[in-house]
Amino acid sequence: MDLQLAHKHILITGGSKGIGLACADVFLQEGARVTLVSRDLTNLQNGKAYLIARHASAHVHTIAADLRLAESGTWVLDEAEATLGPVDVLVNSAGAAKRTPAAELTPQDWHDAMQAKYFSYIHMINPTIQRMGERGEGAVVNVIGAGGKVPSAIHMPGGAANAALMLATAGMANAYAGKNIRVNAVNPGLTVTDRLKEGFAADARANGISEDQALERASARIPLGRMADPVEIANAVVFLASPRASYITGISLTMDGGMNPMVV
Repeated sequence: MDLQLAHKHILITGGSKGIGLACADVFLQEGARVTLVSRDLTNLQNGKAYLIARHASAHVHTIAADLRLAESGTWVLDEAEATLGPVDVLVNSAGAAKRTPAAELTPQDWHDAMQAKYFSYIHMINPTIQRMGERGEGAVVNVIGAGGKVPSAIHMPGGAANAALMLATAGMANAYAGKNIRVNAVNPGLTVTDRLKEGFAADARANGISEDQALERASARIPLGRMADPVEIANAVVFLASPRASYITGISLTMDGGMNPMVV
């Protein structure tokens, strides 16, 4: 299926590794151009090298920025559009709150979670969606995480930030629908990325078990019998970002392998 994304400019926060990098790979397969944003310059260089090796003639631009800073979003957007033109699609996959057992939480952990996840997204969404609204077209897809729907004892600050992002996603979708802007989210469950190891370390500490035991126990709870591969999440993101999903807006799509059955 042609997703009608050829030559579109896709800006991906957190695009240097994990789900964000997988999204960039799939967008490039569709003929799009991508801008990757990350705080870590080395990760950006490695991510770009990986993508160019897979797509020799690809247009891949990189920007190193800390999106926890309020002014960074507009600066990143200006830099991206100066290089590859107006941003057609924004994908947010940056930042993650640290997973911490409840007994170890401090007030600062809650603040840090909102800065790492909620505000890093909002700082990029706000200027981008306003500019899309002026042009009368665009799409935003937020990779949020299943913790916004199902509380976890080791991920409460991050879950709270995720829940806030889900509300912002639905609100922005409603506010900008009349300007031909669609805003959606995906809520991945356990996905095989570097961040997963941190989560299992916290789970192991909280339950007095080894990290391997935590991994085995988590996999056993998934009805599909395995964790997600990042490209599986990316495939959903790219579809939601594409004109093929032209009548889908305001949703938060759960992708947890059936682990938490729910009617939404």
